[in-house]
Formats: sequence, structure tokens, C-alpha cells
Amino acid sequence: MGKEIELKSIFLPFLSTSHIIPLVDVARLFAIHGVDVTIITTPQNATVFQKSVDLDFSRGRPIRTHLVTFPAAEVGLPPGIEAFNVDTPREMVPKIYMGLSILQPRFEQLFHDLQPDFIVTDMFHPWTVEAAAKLRISRIMFHGASYLARSAAHAVEQYAPHLAAKSDSDPIAIPGLPDRLEMTPLQLPDWLRSPNQYTELMKTIKESEKKSYGSVFNSFYDLESAYYEHYKGVMGTKSWGIGPVSLWANQDASDKAARGYAKEDEGEEGWLKWLNTKAERSVLYVSFGSMNKFPYSQLVEIARALEDSGKDFIWVVRKNDKGGEGEKFLEEFEERMKESKKGYLIWGWAPQLLILENPAIGGLVTHCGWNTVVESVNAGLPMVTWPLFAEHFFNEKLVVDVLKIGVSVGAKEWRNWNDFGGEIVKAEDIGNAIGVMMSEKGEDMKRRSKTLSGAAKKAIEDGGSSHNNLNELIRELNQIKLSKAQETAPVP
Repeated sequence: MGKEIELKSIFLPFLSTSHIIPLVDVARLFAIHGVDVTIITTPQNATVFQKSVDLDFSRGRPIRTHLVTFPAAEVGLPPGIEAFNVDTPREMVPKIYMGLSILQPRFEQLFHDLQPDFIVTDMFHPWTVEAAAKLRISRIMFHGASYLARSAAHAVEQYAPHLAAKSDSDPIAIPGLPDRLEMTPLQLPDWLRSPNQYTELMKTIKESEKKSYGSVFNSFYDLESAYYEHYKGVMGTKSWGIGPVSLWANQDASDKAARGYAKEDEGEEGWLKWLNTKAERSVLYVSFGSMNKFPYSQLVEIARALEDSGKDFIWVVRKNDKGGEGEKFLEEFEERMKESKKGYLIWGWAPQLLILENPAIGGLVTHCGWNTVVESVNAGLPMVTWPLFAEHFFNEKLVVDVLKIGVSVGAKEWRNWNDFGGEIVKAEDIGNAIGVMMSEKGEDMKRRSKTLSGAAKKAIEDGGSSHNNLNELIRELNQIKLSKAQETAPVP
């Protein structure tokens, strides 16, 4: 790529760990391909990825972070509360949104000052499409979800099949999709069931996508090929699957260790030492992502299921009632597991990429967040699916019904990300699903998972679908820059 047409870009992630990590991986991929990258975020959110960016910069890649101070004092927030995460108190959520709206003109000014050729922004910054139009530059939208999830949501918006259901727990087929997918109205996101503020936001996001140059997804052709084509058809927009971004951007152990809130050497004496004493494919990994907490009553059911399963396990747990019965219960459970050597608890952040690729891991229990689904596919692991909120129930359909690499615990009720909800999944149901996945009954799932893992690796190799897509997108953006330069060149 010639220096005279070096592309300059800005990446703007949303203020939430599960959105930041994949978009930063996308930014790093562009830098690997010679595009000059500036990631704009706030100081606290930068701590999630700064180690990764520093590593890339030390390798000579054109990437950096530009920090913008979060206006905490202006909106009445304590310092350091700058993101929508598992520990964000509910009453602070509107204040973070207020802070974000104060930051918007500052972000716009940076777009103007830094003079990028294009911007890539999270879907939750729909205003950036107008900002890009003012500057006559391309805006690309990043979707943190699957092609199937976006296609299914679009179909529900279009056909409203839930309105014909006899009851909230009556299965309905979602029309107009490549596969027959059935869900109950209770499993649909609330904003799709009946209009609310979020419904309006999602409409605005969809309109912004139609006005954008196109969208990028953390997906790859062989993972959901039918939905990849279907989505582009129903939306009528350009889209590129350039995943799995975590596999592509984090090929060294140093990269995997630097992601997220990793602590120095925490694995060597802890989970890694414990895992390395276990037989191949014998350990269950249990994690519900960076946005979820369970009440005490649900923690008891999970613990019972894990203990009764007879399987070794690593469970990523989060404190949700400081000093309360849930925390006390988990601490006592951890002590018991230390004695039996059957289970290992990780409190807070877990270095998921490193854990999943360990040969001892045989499968996982997951909330079906898209980052985890893709990372599990990369590692060739089957899943026990337990969707909770966002688009998780749609992702479960892909994992269980389309790809057939997972078994459901039978969760029946969608809920908001910071809400415990009314449903308690019983130990027996969790245990039955684990039993299927970790036994001979799960052999077909394991075989299919391994095949998909091979396809994921091929997608990012030279000539693979994601590799070609990224090169094609960069080529198009280069062409746009070249055409602009010719337009403004003085006539001889």
C-alpha cells in the first residue's frame, strides 16, 4: 500500500466492555493491514484494551488511543464510572447516557480535527452517520451481533408473528428466514414485543446503517452463510463479515493475555496450574459474560448442578451483593471445591481466550453473548446455552438449531441486562444439558464444533472469506480517497 494514499481512520467504540473488545480487535486488524488507526474513548474504558494497542504500536503498527475525559462531575457521577457493565448501579445508567450526549460534540470536533478518510463506529453511535456526511467521509457501522440475530430481529419487526400467538409461552415461527426457527413471545426482546424507548433507538440505528457506506460483523461466511446473504438482501446495504476478529487479532499468547482487565501472571499459579493437572477435554468452563449477575437463589442451582455433574469445572463468578448471602455462599462453595479439587472459581474478569484454548477444556456453559459464541467456535468447543438478554435467544437458535453445536438449558424468559428477572433455571435442567454435552451423546456436537473451528482458521488466512472481505473493503476505501484526491487536484 503506497504511502501517498495511506488511509487514516477513526474508531469509536461504545462504552461497554462487550462492545469495546471486538471493535478494538477490528481496529487492530485495519492497523495490521497498514491503515492508520486512532481509537477514541474515555480513560477508564481505555484500560480495557490499552495493553493490546501498546503491543501493536511496539510492533510498528500505525495505531494509537486518543483519550477524551468523561464529564463525570457534570452529570453527578463518581470518578471512574464511565461504562455500562455488570457493576454499573442502575440509578447511574441515565447519567452515563447524559455524559455520552455531552461528549458527542467533542467527538465530532475530533473527527474534524483528525481528518480521517473514514470512521468505524459502534451501532450505538447512530449520530455518527450525519457527522461523517458533513465531513464527506465514509461511515462504517460495527454490529456486535450475529447476522442471524439481526435478520431475525428484522423479521419480527416486519411480520410481528408474536401478535398471533395464543399465549406468551406459545411457540411461534419467525417468517422469512432461511431456516424454520421457533421461539416464544417471552423469548423475544421486550423492545420487539411492544414499542418502548429502545424500539425507537433501534429504528434510528437501522436508518443510520442504511445511510452508511456499509457494516462490518464479527462473523465469517461458513459460520452463518445463509444469514450473511439474507441480511444483505433484506437490508439492501453493503456488509462484510471479517471475523473471527479475536482469532485474527490475537495470534500471540501475549495478545491473548493482554485483552480486557488481565492481571499480570494471575494464571501461572492459579487457573492455569489447576487446568494443567486435568485430563484433555474433561473440564467445563462456565461464564455468563461481562454484563450479568445472578441472584442468590440462581447461584445455588448452578453450584448444585456443577457439583452433581461429577465434572471438573472453572466458574467465572461476580459479586452482586457485597457481604450478602450470595457472596458468602460462593466463598463457602469455593472452599469446598478447593478441598475436592473438582472446581476452580475465578472472581471478576477471566482471560477467556487463554482458558478456552487450553486442551483440558471440553465445553462451556454460556449466556450466548456473540463474542463468547465466536470464541467457542474458534476453540472448537460445544456449548450449553443459557440466553439471558439482548440478542442472546437469537444466538441460541444459531448454536442449537442451525449449527447443532449446543444444547439448551431451556431458559424461557428474556430479561433486561441489569435485571435478575423472575425465572430460576433449576439444577436438574442445567445438569441434564451438561450431561448431554460432556458425554457420548454430545459426540456429534463436538465433531461439528471442531469442523467449524477449522473453517474459522481458514476464513482469516490468505484467500479466506474474511481475509478477502477486509482486503476488499480497504481497497474500496482507498479508491474513494484516490477519487477525492483527483477531484481536488489542480487542473494542469
